[in-house]
Amino acid sequence: MDGSSRDHERRVYARADMVLKVEYPSVEGFLQDYSVNLSRGGTMIRIGRALHVGDLVELSLSFPGLLTAIHRKGVVRWVQEEGPGEHTAGVEFEERGPEDARQLDAMVERIKAGDTDLVAPLVRILVVEDNLHVAKLIADGLSTYRHRSCEPVAFTTRYAVNGKEALAQLATEPPDVLLVDMYLPVMDGESLIRELRASDTFKRLPIIALSAGGDDVRERAFAAGADFFLDKPVRLADVLNTMRTLMATVLKDGKSR
Repeated sequence: MDGSSRDHERRVYARADMVLKVEYPSVEGFLQDYSVNLSRGGTMIRIGRALHVGDLVELSLSFPGLLTAIHRKGVVRWVQEEGPGEHTAGVEFEERGPEDARQLDAMVERIKAGDTDLVAPLVRILVVEDNLHVAKLIADGLSTYRHRSCEPVAFTTRYAVNGKEALAQLATEPPDVLLVDMYLPVMDGESLIRELRASDTFKRLPIIALSAGGDDVRERAFAAGADFFLDKPVRLADVLNTMRTLMATVLKDGKSR
């Protein structure tokens, strides 16, 4: 399957020995697994621990933007070792009757239709930052945005460590918002912003520049074409407030670039 089973937590249920969290990388990954496996009453999972045939499990299925995880109980029917600490298992859902399958089918149709009661609008962020601590702070903060703002928006975050690497990612998977440090190795943030603003494809891409250095760097960022500037050390509140300002424009324009 496209998604992979991440860390799981052990709980006691009436009919389940453990809960396995399965996070798909995208709604498309979930829908593909639904078409191939889930709609037929089961799925395959990859997990970093051994399962055994007959184990009772509960799968918590999710993907970026899904507001409430989909839960299905099942039984492990086969297990295959892929390598040290890696296993693939086939799980057959334990349905109570045809109504369970109909409910899943109905939910999937709502997901396909983009029902905002089930799926939040997804905003893709590219963080260009060579300090991994700062990049993680931003990503972790964005993951809490929906709860802090009470707005139904979800974020996915990717990283690049310099402007050259960012350009390669932009060419293959354009983001909805770019956060870029002004001081970077190989190709700095100012050069990256200028190159994007000279491009028809990215001249409207919302860009947030980050840097220490005071007014001089701020002026250079705006002269290059940045829409916002945040001083370092970055405060999470400033990141979230800036994203809140951008959200109306990004979502209205259908992920403008």
